Amino acid sequence: MTGLGFALTLACALGSGLIAGVFFGFSSFVMGALGRLPPAHGIAAMQVINVVVINPVFLGAFVGTAILGGVLIVVALLASSGSTALARIVGSLLYIAGTFGVTMMFNVPLNDALMRVAPESAEGASFWAHYLARWTMWNHVRTAAGLLAAAALTLSLC
Repeated sequence: MTGLGFALTLACALGSGLIAGVFFGFSSFVMGALGRLPPAHGIAAMQVINVVVINPVFLGAFVGTAILGGVLIVVALLASSGSTALARIVGSLLYIAGTFGVTMMFNVPLNDALMRVAPESAEGASFWAHYLARWTMWNHVRTAAGLLAAAALTLSLC
């Protein structure tokens, strides 16, 4: 593995672990705390979180790791072979599909739907119960995928 390949793999492994950690925090305590609030307060808090998360620091790490994963797949297919290449491909695919893809296909649409409800409404309270269960379940999936991606990418460096 070249110095550039090592650096790209390390950056992707660190990005995967970082994002998995963010999502782990939501799975392990943030969503539980929001679920204990009255629905209107939980909805309002999550609506604010969904606006604030759209920032260059988070998006740089989140999207940048997916881009790095795509680059690593190409590099692994063109310049590597064996278990190292396979681990880089598997780790990258886990992040791209399991973390980034799940977010775009499941968590973001749920967030968009939550943004359309009035926190104080009966509709909002009804949707909140559905949202908490579905969003958190998909968050568990993307957390696990990010952690497994970080593990596979780290193993490819050994």
